[in-house]
Amino acid sequence: MADAPKRTPLYDLHVELGGKMVDFAGWEMPVQYPMGIMGEHKQCREKAALFDVSHMGQVILKGDNVAEKLETICPQAFTALKEGKARYSFFTNDDGGIMDDLIVSNAGDHFFVVVNASMRHQDIPHMARHLDGVEVTEIFDRALVAVQGPKAEDVVGTLCPAARELKFMETIVGEINGVECRISRLGYTGEDGYEISIPEDKAVEIARAFLADENCEPAGLGARDSLRLEAGLCLYGNDIDNDTSPIEASLIWAIQKRRREEGGFPGAARIQRDIADGTSRKLVGIKPEGRAPARQGVEVQNTGGESIGAITSGGFGPTVGGPVALGYVATADAEPGTKVNLIVRGKAQPAGIVSLPFVQQNYKR
Repeated sequence: MADAPKRTPLYDLHVELGGKMVDFAGWEMPVQYPMGIMGEHKQCREKAALFDVSHMGQVILKGDNVAEKLETICPQAFTALKEGKARYSFFTNDDGGIMDDLIVSNAGDHFFVVVNASMRHQDIPHMARHLDGVEVTEIFDRALVAVQGPKAEDVVGTLCPAARELKFMETIVGEINGVECRISRLGYTGEDGYEISIPEDKAVEIARAFLADENCEPAGLGARDSLRLEAGLCLYGNDIDNDTSPIEASLIWAIQKRRREEGGFPGAARIQRDIADGTSRKLVGIKPEGRAPARQGVEVQNTGGESIGAITSGGFGPTVGGPVALGYVATADAEPGTKVNLIVRGKAQPAGIVSLPFVQQNYKR
């Protein structure tokens, strides 16, 4: 018998607020609230939305030379990551594919890592196995919420003035309602905002305090997905996976110059080769011309009818006002402005390759 889905510390609050609960990566999570996915998406783009992301894995790394040791399993330059800074990262495998993407923060006396809910069973043993002499501790007594949107600074900053001073990818420990929380200025919507790690027994109280602000409403997984898709942000398991090189996925920006040159991480030979020689395929934005969304797995053809790739994520973009998609196409066909056809239910639907993101990212630099 399959295990019953787990519940986050905010489960009862979701139910109280009318959240429609679904099983997501083994957790009961709200896909939407009475406002609906379109309303929640608009709320985040225009004001502020509160997301429960407590299903993500939160990990503390303690020991000597943690940064150097992390560089043996990730292609990022962690020795250059200053205290109070966070960095987007990923684990690579021996073939140069992406095992998972994650956020790594230098918290001073330790490193704080957030991994995807669906991959925590892989990632935590992977770190424990390879980070020799580092204490790898997954923490289960804290919730994680994201407050995202142009009004997020006011919502969080009213309760914790120090949060206003943070810039994108910076992190502090600050007090909210007298409770010590880790507050990081980052997110997965393309908007300004924060992810906040809260002791689980105070999570409901603090979530209610955010929601008491007239600019903040709860939002679920549905809006989170449409927001990240418009922002051109990859979803692990769809747009990146064990077979995808970071260079194919247009993630070269996440590999610092020193690491590109010196290697020393799993799969470095393939990744360095991809940087030098280019790749046969590339992740691109795809905009269908009609109203019908193109979902994962839809074939992409060139105008001559040849198969050149496939959609990896797709849906309706409420801010764009039409369908949007991410997918891999042959590099020769990846130039923005290229016309393509999407084979939806056996019929060719016209579409175009477009520059990412679909909606401008509004991070506070």
